[in-house]
Amino acid sequence: MAASLNKVFIMGNLTRDPELRYVPSGMAVANFTVAVNRVYKDKAGEKKEDATFIRVVVWGKMAEVCGEYLAKGRAVLVEGRLQSRTWDSPDGKKNSIVEVIANSVQFIGAKEKDTREGSPKHVPADNVVDLDSEFGGFDKGPGANGDEEIPF
Repeated sequence: MAASLNKVFIMGNLTRDPELRYVPSGMAVANFTVAVNRVYKDKAGEKKEDATFIRVVVWGKMAEVCGEYLAKGRAVLVEGRLQSRTWDSPDGKKNSIVEVIANSVQFIGAKEKDTREGSPKHVPADNVVDLDSEFGGFDKGPGANGDEEIPF
C-alpha cells in the first residue's frame, strides 16, 4: 500500500472573530476563516493580488484559547490536516466544504487590544504563542477518537 500524508500549513489573517461553541459532551470547538494572500505577475507582467479564504476548525482547550485571544485581523500560523465533508441543506441542496482541522495554532505578532471587550490582552514577549507547547497536549477533535459530532 502506498504511503499517504495529509498535512497543511497556512499563514494569514483572520477575516472575523472566532466562533466558539460547545458540543453536547462539553468539548469546545472554534471556527474561523483565514485569508491567505498571494502576489504574482500575470502574462503581461502586471502585478496581481489574490486572496484565498480557508476555514479552520479547532477543538478542545486550544479552541477556548483561540476564542479568548484571537480576533478579526490577527495573524496566525495554523498546522493541521485537510478534511472534506458534505451535507444537505434544508432546501435539499448538496453542500460540501474542505477545511483545515488544526493541530496547532501560533499567534503571530502582538495583540494590541481585544476589540470585543475594549481591554488590552497580553501575549508572551516573543509575540508568538504555540498552543501545543504553551498549554500542553490538546484533544485533536473527533478525528482522534471518532465519538464526537460536528456541531454545524
